[in-house]
Amino acid sequence: MAFGRKSYCCGQFAKYSLFISNFLIFLGGAIVFALGIWTLVDRNFVSELLGTNLFSGAVYVLIATSAVVCLLAFFGCMGAAKEVKCMLLTYFIITFLIFVIMLIGGILGYVFREKVALTMRQEMYSSIKLYGNRRTVTQAWDTTQERLKCCGVEDWHDWQRYGQIPESCCQETYGGQRKPCREAPSALSLYNNGCLDVASKFIRDHAALIGASAIIVAILLIFGMIFSCSLFRMIE
Repeated sequence: MAFGRKSYCCGQFAKYSLFISNFLIFLGGAIVFALGIWTLVDRNFVSELLGTNLFSGAVYVLIATSAVVCLLAFFGCMGAAKEVKCMLLTYFIITFLIFVIMLIGGILGYVFREKVALTMRQEMYSSIKLYGNRRTVTQAWDTTQERLKCCGVEDWHDWQRYGQIPESCCQETYGGQRKPCREAPSALSLYNNGCLDVASKFIRDHAALIGASAIIVAILLIFGMIFSCSLFRMIE
C-alpha cells in the first residue's frame, strides 16, 4: 500500500504519530499492570476486612486488560509500519473495546473508593466477633493492626466489648519488642488510631492511583484510535 502524493505529508504525520502514541500506550499499560500487581500484593492482608469483591474485581480486570494493551501497542506499530489497512482496522476495533474496559475499570475504582468506608465498617464489626475462631480473620486483623499501627474499628475499646485485646494492638518499642499491654491496656501502650479510618484511607489511596492510571491510558487509547483511523483513510 502507498499514500497518494497530496496526502504524503499528512500520511507520514499520522504514521509517526501512531508510533509515538502506541509507545506511550505501551508504557501506560505496563505501568497499570505493575500497579495492579503491586496493589493486589500490598493490600492482600486487609482483603478479609473489605466486605466486597468490587475492588479486587476491578484490579483483576485492569491487570488483564493492561497486559493486552501492551500487546496491542506492538500490533499498532506493525500496522503503521506495514501500512496494512486490515491490521489498522483490527487495531482500531480492539483498541475501542479495550478503551471501554479500561474506562469502566477506572470508574469502578473510583466508585469503590467512595464506598470503601461503609463496607469496611460493616465487615470489621462482623469479623471482630470471629477473631480467634477463624484463622483467616485472625491473621487479617493482626497483620492490619501491625502494619497500619491501629487497633479495633473505631479505637481499642472495641476489643474490650468482644473479648481480650490482641497483642497486635500493642505498640512496639525501639527494640522491636511489644509493650506488655494486654493485661493493663491503656492509651499509652496501645495504638490509638482505629483501623477503619487508617485502612479505608490506605485502600482509597490505592484505588485512586490505579483508577487514575487506567483513565490516563484510556485517554491515550483515544489518540491511538484517531491516528489509526486517519492513517487507514490515507492509505490508497
